[in-house]
Amino acid sequence: MSAPLGLDAADLAAVEALVRGAGTSFYHGMRILPPDRRAAMYGLYAFCRAVDDIADEPGSFAEKHAALDGWRARVAGLAQGEADDPVTRVLAAASLRFGLRRDDFLAVIDGMEMDAQAAIVAPDLATLDLYCDRVAAAVGRLSVRAFGDASEAADRVAHALGRALQFTNILRDLAEDTARGRLYLPCEWLDAEGVPHDPAAALAAPGLAPVCARMASLAHAYFRAGEAAMAECDPRAMRPARLMGATYRALLARLERRGWAHPDRPVSLPAWHKVWLVLRHGVG
Repeated sequence: MSAPLGLDAADLAAVEALVRGAGTSFYHGMRILPPDRRAAMYGLYAFCRAVDDIADEPGSFAEKHAALDGWRARVAGLAQGEADDPVTRVLAAASLRFGLRRDDFLAVIDGMEMDAQAAIVAPDLATLDLYCDRVAAAVGRLSVRAFGDASEAADRVAHALGRALQFTNILRDLAEDTARGRLYLPCEWLDAEGVPHDPAAALAAPGLAPVCARMASLAHAYFRAGEAAMAECDPRAMRPARLMGATYRALLARLERRGWAHPDRPVSLPAWHKVWLVLRHGVG
């Protein structure tokens, strides 16, 4: 039997090790995929992790811009099968097999450049939506093709679920982002509640809770929109998306139960809950 995507087993093992070592909650969603599609998702995750690390690691913007440009050049070569390491070899094979679009890869890199250029602090709603589209929905547009559905409805799943997941991440990581001088809550909502734009001051402001509740409400709306779009898609292809959506929806519910008075108190799903979600959404 040939290896997934016709690739060298060592390349596949190296990319899977990167994903497993990252401890991502998406790992379980990837495991339920057939081998070729699973390998493609491992490659996509490794790519996202690589460009995200460029944005987050210390260094000047010029250095980060050069590193991200290096990835733009690598992406440009994927359609011709050009690759120089295990990640790009997996991506090249996956792009050919599943029709992964260069523009979506480039959008992810553009999103990381938004983080690399300067700390994002209280963006306006339009900028926040653009950021979410690049760092989350674009990943979704790549992922649904790897899952097995390249329809317009699948792109709508990516649009809605990407935003729902990113909003949940923003709410979960408020304290961590503040430590990095970042604040992803929109300035229009902060101003409406009298919350300062300074990240540390915002975290202690009385008006923070209604702003967070407003973002949570919008995340729920996007979860619902994603579910509605999934109903028009190949149900088998959407199994990983359903699992990821259910996982993050459960996380958002736990954040809401904790409340917004102490955003520095970490929230996560226990292992039993993750296993239950895999059994419910990933099997059958």
